[in-house]
Amino acid sequence: MSSFQGKTLSYSLADEIFELRLHRQPCNEIGSLALNELEGFVQELEEQAVRAKALVVFSSIEAGFSAGADLRELFSGLQSRGQAERNTGVRDFLERIHRVFNRIDQIPVTTVAAVHGVVFGGGFELALTCDMIVADRTARFCFPELRLGLIPGFGGIPRLKRDLGNALVRDLLLTGRSINAGKAAAAGLVSQLVAPGHALRAARGIAGQATKFDSRAAREAKRFIKPIPHRELEREIETFCALFDRPEVEAALRKFVESSQVQPYLP
Repeated sequence: MSSFQGKTLSYSLADEIFELRLHRQPCNEIGSLALNELEGFVQELEEQAVRAKALVVFSSIEAGFSAGADLRELFSGLQSRGQAERNTGVRDFLERIHRVFNRIDQIPVTTVAAVHGVVFGGGFELALTCDMIVADRTARFCFPELRLGLIPGFGGIPRLKRDLGNALVRDLLLTGRSINAGKAAAAGLVSQLVAPGHALRAARGIAGQATKFDSRAAREAKRFIKPIPHRELEREIETFCALFDRPEVEAALRKFVESSQVQPYLP
């Protein structure tokens, strides 16, 4: 059995199934520490891929799966660095997170995200790297980056277009609103909709089913139906960086950081 207990996530491998648990309060924000631990996880996942047939990604935080990027860390970087340095830092972070998410996306095992509550921004994008999303009825999906004057930066646009086409992409990106689990299931984003608190159990059931069959066939099927949209992912980074270097974005981040709301990322 392979296992790791980190500050933002933990993972283990048993009975041919990897489980990645997110557990950083308040809602699994993805910052530099989480990225470091995700890089370690994908390295282990790739090394153990011959022993694994499935991966389940889930959160043990009550608020939800993930609120996305750590905006407080992002704002702090804006304040502490010069313009050239902070632009380089943002690009470096995006390129690293893209490499991690691409590796999860293409890993030759069946991957399932079990989500509940908040599935926003970078957390939504992490779920989109998985082959299937199982959601309980509390789940809400959103790209709130529009409110900051940005677009999603962790690969969300190309992956959502790959999986669903442009209609839902336009709705989410141009309105900034969230959709509930029922609408997500009706659109084909969610493969299984379950009662509150049952997403992880259902995802584990899917993972267990995946271990019963020949892994070579599953790998070839995944390669055929789930190509990585590399060119569009690169364009997304360029667009995000161009938008990021504006005073409007800094002002929006400041408003978020100074908010007295418990969960200012909620719509």
